[in-house]
Amino acid sequence: MVDKGYISGSTRLLLLNLLSKKPYYGYEIIKTLKVQSNDVFDMKEGTLYPILHKLENEEMIRSYNQEVSGRTRKVYTITEKGKEVLAKDKQEWEEFSVAVNQVLAMGGI
Repeated sequence: MVDKGYISGSTRLLLLNLLSKKPYYGYEIIKTLKVQSNDVFDMKEGTLYPILHKLENEEMIRSYNQEVSGRTRKVYTITEKGKEVLAKDKQEWEEFSVAVNQVLAMGGI
């Protein structure tokens, strides 16, 4: 099992990246993250929705209601600001992961 600290530090990056592909509704986000990460990102609704609300308040994503089979779903999509933040976050993640991998490649003492 992966330490939750690693996961929480990458949540914004993962959500913005996912929403840059297409609009998603909440449960679909949870399911997609879980499947695409081989069950590493098994996010609960109580964790996801506060993050989505924060991203929406910061204008990185927006939401709208969509009627599907007589039910209304809240659908989330990335904004231009969110795309800019995503590009910056991806660059920072790349620099960070390269640095970590370089240190790990040194081997043990």
